Amino acid sequence: MSPNTVSKATTAPTSTLTPRPAKRGKSLAEAVVSQFTQRIRDGKLSPGDKLPTESAIMEETGVSRTVVREALSRLQAAGLVETRHGIGTFVLCKPNESQTLIGLTSIDTLQDVIALMELRIGVEVEAAGLAAQRRNYNQIKELEATLTKLRECEKLKTDSTSADFQFHYLIAQATGNKHYTDILNHLGTNLIPKTRIETDRVNHEHEDIFAAIARADAEAARAAMRVHLANSRERFRKLQADMDTLTDTN
Repeated sequence: MSPNTVSKATTAPTSTLTPRPAKRGKSLAEAVVSQFTQRIRDGKLSPGDKLPTESAIMEETGVSRTVVREALSRLQAAGLVETRHGIGTFVLCKPNESQTLIGLTSIDTLQDVIALMELRIGVEVEAAGLAAQRRNYNQIKELEATLTKLRECEKLKTDSTSADFQFHYLIAQATGNKHYTDILNHLGTNLIPKTRIETDRVNHEHEDIFAAIARADAEAARAAMRVHLANSRERFRKLQADMDTLTDTN
């Protein structure tokens, strides 16, 4: 299922989340994530259902707003929910049994981001080539619309994580090979670094990938995707090196 497909927008049933003993914030967030994941897996929350508000979750679990937001962020990173600003958070899909392996694991450090970039190079370069060979007219229009969203996010300085994920997901979908979309669903929006670097340059790279796919140039699409992901990896390596230097001088 596409990550932005929502079948309905009904309010979720009354929550039965259980308060946990006061531990580290990270452990509390993991407990909330685990409970919501289980509810989605059990069908108590279905795709399109609206999650309780932050305040309601706080009251039911006895955790802080910071913990609730961390838990929701992890669920979103896993591709299980989508937050629509000013409306609420909605269930996107039912988790796979294996999804907790990567999808719900926090990408906490720059080293985690760099490692994930290496994995993406191995998967998404070939996906771009296949997409250029197999895409149809509607998929081209969807990619084009997502590029417009990315440009709007850049202009308005708003979070582009969802649109960025959608762009890469649509490319995987255009391969016609469900294993590519399975991998991206498994990773969720963890795929997209939360730290934004050189957003304008990143969007130009997206446009190069789109142009190659649109004109059915498989080799150019592979090359453009490789450049995009390799550049992203190098941007984060540089940031890591700068942080290490700063740490050493303090």
